[in-house]
Amino acid sequence: MAKRKSAIDHLNSGREPHIVHMIPPGAPGYREANGGAMVVSSPAEVDAIVRTLRPGEVVTLDDLRAALARRHGVAVACPVSTAIFLNMSARAAEERRAASEPGDRLTPWWRVLRKGGLLNPKYPGGTARQAELLAAEGVRASPLRRELAVFDFAERAPKDGLETRPPAI
Repeated sequence: MAKRKSAIDHLNSGREPHIVHMIPPGAPGYREANGGAMVVSSPAEVDAIVRTLRPGEVVTLDDLRAALARRHGVAVACPVSTAIFLNMSARAAEERRAASEPGDRLTPWWRVLRKGGLLNPKYPGGTARQAELLAAEGVRASPLRRELAVFDFAERAPKDGLETRPPAI
């Protein structure tokens, strides 16, 4: 039986972003694109954009998708693949953390929130781990109904275009 690929292997798969010009009706992103094209990014590209986030900055997954769409000059970035690639990036960062890589060299996946500033239970360690990592940077997550959220997420968003930032080292 073949060895299961690690998240780092998936992140470094060499997959390239591609543009879908004819989105099938009913497909993710179809209504949002409103007849325009959609980019299906790559794990490495999503990882590279998230790495540009500075301590204390947060973005939503929708902000990340909008930056990808602007970068490629299309109407929308695929919601499903972007979320999957972001999760791959988070898991790869945690694999690197487990291998004793310095924290400042890890992809700061915890800085990407769900719509409305909600924390993501699908990230490694769930919302408790994400809240812990955000708190270490001075970002407070508080209860909102039954979930944790960052209430000042809009004020903490990068002021410059995320898609135009130089790649992080």
